[in-house]
Amino acid sequence: MEQVTGSVIDIVYRNDANYYTVFEVQTEDGTLTCTGSPASIRVGEILAMTGEYRMHPTYGRQFAMERFEVQKPAGAAAILRYLGSGAVRGIGETLAGRIVKKFGDDTLTIMEEQPERLAEIKGISLRKAREIAAGMEEQRDSREVFMYLAQFGLTTAMAGKIYRRYGQKTYEILRQNPYQLAEDIAGIGFARADEIATRMGVRADSDFRVRSGILYILSQVLAEGSTWIARGELVQRTAEMLGVEPSCVEIQIGNLSVQRKLFQRMPQVYPADAWYREQQIARMLLDLDSVPLSDGRSPEEVEHRIRELEQSEQIALDDLQRSAACMAVSRAVLLISGGPGTGKTTTINTIIRYFQSEDMEVLLCAPTGRAARRMTEATGYEAQTIHRLLGVHPVGEELDAGAVFEKNRENPLEADAIIVDEMSMVDLFLFHSLLKAVMPGTRLVCVGDVDQLPSVGPGQVLRDLLESGVFHSVRLTRIFRQAAQSDIVMNAHAINEGRQIRLDNHSRDFFFLPRDNAPVIYKHMVQLIRDKLPSYVHCTPGEIQVLTPMRKGMLGVEQLNRILQETLNPPEPGKKECQRGDLLFREGDKVMQIRNDYNLTWEIRGHYGIPVDKGQGVFNGDFGIIREISAAEQKVTVVFDENRTVEYPFSALEELDLAYAATVHKSQGSEYPAVILPLLSGPPALFTRNLLYTAVTRAKSLVVILGSRDTVEQMIRNAGDNRRRTGLADRIRELAAADAGNREETQPGR
Repeated sequence: MEQVTGSVIDIVYRNDANYYTVFEVQTEDGTLTCTGSPASIRVGEILAMTGEYRMHPTYGRQFAMERFEVQKPAGAAAILRYLGSGAVRGIGETLAGRIVKKFGDDTLTIMEEQPERLAEIKGISLRKAREIAAGMEEQRDSREVFMYLAQFGLTTAMAGKIYRRYGQKTYEILRQNPYQLAEDIAGIGFARADEIATRMGVRADSDFRVRSGILYILSQVLAEGSTWIARGELVQRTAEMLGVEPSCVEIQIGNLSVQRKLFQRMPQVYPADAWYREQQIARMLLDLDSVPLSDGRSPEEVEHRIRELEQSEQIALDDLQRSAACMAVSRAVLLISGGPGTGKTTTINTIIRYFQSEDMEVLLCAPTGRAARRMTEATGYEAQTIHRLLGVHPVGEELDAGAVFEKNRENPLEADAIIVDEMSMVDLFLFHSLLKAVMPGTRLVCVGDVDQLPSVGPGQVLRDLLESGVFHSVRLTRIFRQAAQSDIVMNAHAINEGRQIRLDNHSRDFFFLPRDNAPVIYKHMVQLIRDKLPSYVHCTPGEIQVLTPMRKGMLGVEQLNRILQETLNPPEPGKKECQRGDLLFREGDKVMQIRNDYNLTWEIRGHYGIPVDKGQGVFNGDFGIIREISAAEQKVTVVFDENRTVEYPFSALEELDLAYAATVHKSQGSEYPAVILPLLSGPPALFTRNLLYTAVTRAKSLVVILGSRDTVEQMIRNAGDNRRRTGLADRIRELAAADAGNREETQPGR
């Protein structure tokens, strides 16, 4: 390690999200460009730095700073340069000259120890003297907090989040309960908080630790998709993870219940948020469905009008589709489910045209950008993501801040009808936000395929709504003639029904290529994407999607993406790269956003790069292409669907993953010209019938399975028992029964 001392003369670049800074210092040997992540440095400060020299391919010799200390300027001349640079809030060049002229070499000592004496100088009131002293103290205090947190292995960026949340209370919070970090600071989970607590000497059976461990297990339950866990299982998992007696866990479950951080409905234990969301969703839906709707037409007149639409639009509905259209008019809440080729789109189009013929305002939405775009293409009417429909806004400046929605109970959506497509993808929390913005008197039509994999987020909303048996619903089952000509559609239905499919390759759109080892699958996968399929399905290699059940393993997402990146987007001179952990990003890479980030700003750019539209929020499952990587500015530019351009600071690259291959779960709501499924073997919990069904239904024109015939047949037989543990159907039934009882009690004569 080298040591360098110099005075900061310019801040060239500063990333406030992760504190990465490019700055210049004046040393005895001249001007030196430095890089690092200091919590705060200012022009004029003298830094004693430790690090190493590096040669940047574009910017030449630089000093990569690892650690630094701020040194006091020595002598009146150095102090004048420091204060005159604006390093201390409230002091400019002129005022700095008067201060140093008055106090000379003792200036900084007086400012720190006797700041009231600054009022002896013309132009400085006692109040301003105190403000200057407070500014100096704040600088000093923040640096001390950052140095304190560094001993626990926290990055500067993470320390910045903690300091912005707690300020000078950081010491007190960590001394009293370091596990508070896991609850309050995004990015610090239980494991990191537990590591800090261990360094601080917190006992293994500390009440704080056990409570935090319980909440962590409950957060894992939500991450697994369920909304509750059996109390006995919660006790066992927590006790095993923490290495404590089950009795300790039992006590703290009771304490957390009193604090309303969890809810018990024996033997079920819910995270508090999930419990209240289920209750409120049930209440809002029942209230919505209880409002009588009338457009002045009898059911017979509505059906007659729909038959007239069939003739004028030259469409032919079957009885179930026509029934669904009639219910959409007469009922406030309607659920429509059906597999591929069963006429969901035709049904939606009929409903839209009926509403519009009555001059009703209709809003269309879907959970993802791709699903919304498909809805627009299928209906001819604009569809939006649910987030955009509700007007998503971040709640803070942090990159991983949560969000609030502009549309809510106080500012509801103005519509006569709202149609939600791909409802199987809508999780508990998003559906709750949507319902808060739906006024009684509005019709809500939820359309989806209940047999697909459930949402990435917690809950299985569509399934629970159907299973409650409370709301009107239609399940479309007839496969229409045009769809029946597709082996993709026919095989999907066969898979869903547990029937084995033909893998003899006597098909134009469904192929099976038997391969018995991963390296051979890699080779043929690349040949298919690069050479064979683009001309067959009339698309680019980038539009062909590899889907796999798992992340790990020889045919998991991580390994497949490494191989496909090297073959489909190899390194080239001038093609820039950047590293994030074990993951290498390269210009031209296909990438995916892997979690909701409400604070990322996107732009749609027109000619000459001029923005023509902009907004906030990039969401889990959004696909894009890396257009530019800038090492100087520490940012990656990604262009997503609909030409939304987003600039990611290097610190936010953990939100991106390569997307040449993706898990089947992440592909929900998307449709690709061609899908390749590498299937050899895997855990029965993942290799299930509905996963195979979901994967096959992602393909528009072609499915190619590479791998084992036995594995495909086993997946079809494996109906699986991976149902999520949720309570929404129970909440709906309970409240519906209570409402019915209340109505009976209020009837006259009772």
